[in-house]
Amino acid sequence: MPKPQDSMRRIDRDEDDHDIPDSPRRTWSRRALVWALALVGLGLGFLIPYTLYLNQQVSQRFGELRWQVPTRVYARPLQLTPGLALDAQTLKLELESAAYREGDGRSPGTWSVAENGRWTIASRGFQDVGGAVAQRRVEVSMSGGRISRLRDAGGDAGIDSAYLDPARIATLYGQRQEERRLVRVEDVPVLVTDALQAVEDEDFAHHHGIDLGGMLRAAWVNVRAGEARQGGSTLTQQLARSGLLGIGREQTYTRKFNEILYAMLIEARYDKGTILEAYLNQVYLGQRGAQAIHGVAAGAEFWFGRRLEDLATEHVALLVGIIRGPSYYDPRRHPERAKERRDFALGKMLGNGLIDETEYKRALAAPLGISSTPGTLAANRFPAYVDLVRRQLAADYPAEVLQGAGLIVMTAMSPAAQGYAEGAVRRTIEALSNDKRPALQAGLVVTDSHTGEVIAVVGGANPTEHGFNRAIEAKRPVGSLLKPFVYLLALTRPNEFSLATWVNDAPVDMVLPNGQRWNPANSDRRSHGSVRLMDALARSYNQATVRVGMEVGPRALADLLHKLASIRAEPNPSLILGAVDESPYAMAQLYQFLASGGERQTLRMVRGVLDSEGRVQRRYDGAQPDAYPQDSQYVRLVTLALQHAVTSGTGRQLVADGLARLQPAGKTGTTNDGRDSWFAGWTGDHLAVVWIGNDQNEATGLYGTTGAMRVWSDLFRRLPSAPLEVADEGLDWQWVAQGGATDPECPDARRFAFLQGYAPAYQPCYAAYPAPYAADGVPGTQPGEPGYSDEAAPQESGWRRFFGRGRQDPAREPAAPPPEPAPAPAGEMLP
Repeated sequence: MPKPQDSMRRIDRDEDDHDIPDSPRRTWSRRALVWALALVGLGLGFLIPYTLYLNQQVSQRFGELRWQVPTRVYARPLQLTPGLALDAQTLKLELESAAYREGDGRSPGTWSVAENGRWTIASRGFQDVGGAVAQRRVEVSMSGGRISRLRDAGGDAGIDSAYLDPARIATLYGQRQEERRLVRVEDVPVLVTDALQAVEDEDFAHHHGIDLGGMLRAAWVNVRAGEARQGGSTLTQQLARSGLLGIGREQTYTRKFNEILYAMLIEARYDKGTILEAYLNQVYLGQRGAQAIHGVAAGAEFWFGRRLEDLATEHVALLVGIIRGPSYYDPRRHPERAKERRDFALGKMLGNGLIDETEYKRALAAPLGISSTPGTLAANRFPAYVDLVRRQLAADYPAEVLQGAGLIVMTAMSPAAQGYAEGAVRRTIEALSNDKRPALQAGLVVTDSHTGEVIAVVGGANPTEHGFNRAIEAKRPVGSLLKPFVYLLALTRPNEFSLATWVNDAPVDMVLPNGQRWNPANSDRRSHGSVRLMDALARSYNQATVRVGMEVGPRALADLLHKLASIRAEPNPSLILGAVDESPYAMAQLYQFLASGGERQTLRMVRGVLDSEGRVQRRYDGAQPDAYPQDSQYVRLVTLALQHAVTSGTGRQLVADGLARLQPAGKTGTTNDGRDSWFAGWTGDHLAVVWIGNDQNEATGLYGTTGAMRVWSDLFRRLPSAPLEVADEGLDWQWVAQGGATDPECPDARRFAFLQGYAPAYQPCYAAYPAPYAADGVPGTQPGEPGYSDEAAPQESGWRRFFGRGRQDPAREPAAPPPEPAPAPAGEMLP
């Protein structure tokens, strides 16, 4: 072999000897060179415009990946305060929903429980509607179903409140069925990024998109192992073929060629940090049904039920290890393969100095740590609730803006209440379903009775099913759910009606405006004579209610429904018994007036919207509720009657279920043939409205008590809530027998609340029952007394007979006209 100097000299000599003719071999070489140069020129002529085209694609699609951020929807942050109704089970559920884990109670996102039952919780900092909330460690003690003490961990002084960062409940990412939780590269734990490079691309920091040496090394490792253990593609190449750039995953030379060009162009246009961040958010890590899991943050929660920053070494190794084939190495279906791959990744981490020998051995012996279910992730975990969120935001954020603008939506949802509500619906439907009934469905809405915030929504028997949202779209006859509002209107006329007023529950026969006769009967097909107004409501007597409703007028009832809940109803007499079709959500809006103590509060799901940087874009604090003291007094009277319905009326099964401690108020509702079963009830903290029926309106045979009220009972046996206490302000409690106030020891005396200034005059017991208790003092022998029925009374005609206001017995005619009653106080809100 000639020395280099000799070669150079020979080349020079050949160039000077122009007169020496070329040999045939040299002539062929020159022609080959010319052809090669020509082919290169042609190739460049094609490659240059093609490369420019690909460069444009990279710019457009890579930019979309970087900036199309999904909208994240969060539950409300749990506010811990002394006295809050809370138990250990519910607190744990709230923490787990927010991806907290049991640990040392020192690292953010962990909790611990001491032997004395005291909880130590280390919260994470977060952005809320009211501003930034710093991370904090608190100690929580509970007793008797309430927080008994709250203080900073390590301190002795109590604190007034503390907030825990909220659970993420949905990701709105356009129409694509994928879960992705974008992270910034600087927020990703260093161990994750270093382990990723150690396993997938050791030379990532140095190559320019492709790594020929890495390809050769991977080929050699795979040949020695007899299987594909390493890939030769760089992270940039993997990003290029991830579906982002439309290359596809088929194994062809064209695809590989495009992949290499794309990778080189990405490296030329973007820095390594940007590329790594895109990869961390784009990498495919598993599948849940039709939903693809993308990005290391979503993958951490999908596989381990943890946030990315909470992963241990063994979790990090498995996460980056299964990137090679999430289906093949699926740890839930193929744990042996997954462990082998994890251990391989741990070895790479050890070999690259990311962990020491001690940590390597510990992680190697650790279990895979996979959560028992496919994480808490879903593009929309709570479809019925998120549907209402979309509806509330629709006026301010069109769908195309809401789904891809990187917004942060802070809602009022309580994960614990939502979980308990879904479980209550599921369990009750399963228990009630049989071959004799049509398929049952349900709708449920739970609100905070103090604020009007909607904290849970269930849209069907399968609460996680997308589609028809029965909580808002199933409009069905509401039946007896309107009766409390009939009596509310009556009680606004305290000179005529009180809870102690006698009303006549006798057969009704009247002609409707359309010419049809109307004869509503009680559910037990019996008439009960004269009954107290409070009992008529508590026992849901139809005939008595119709009489009271015709006194106040169907028009007044229709106006009230529209004013409180925007319900439009024809003011027909049948409206008194609930002849109007409405949804559970509309009825929750209506009953919120009662549950709040007489405030008109517009129900809302969204507390506020933040931009991607956590800055407040819009607040939804809710309008200042309308509140009038006089209205609150009327509402409290109705509430007392509906508490009586639970203890002695249609809702008494709740007492048997152990819910007397909550002192709830509630009303059942049933429509003809048991087609619709309703219950609306509230405690000191929460209101819940439940409907059960069939989508095709077939008869279910269920009453309000046997269907919807069972869901309500199941829910409140688990949901911590304060007892319902009715304030005495503005009310006057009196013992009543016959028609007047009397002594507590008087026979048949009952205690009733009256609006102040409208209690009946006092008469001693001997005056009400003169010895030896003459016939006119015996209950049930005279009009207006217990047990009296107008079926035996002298026949009257016209409206006086219809309303049970027949002629008085001449012997009982007053000698002088009664004094003019005091005018009824004008309720500013109620018609």
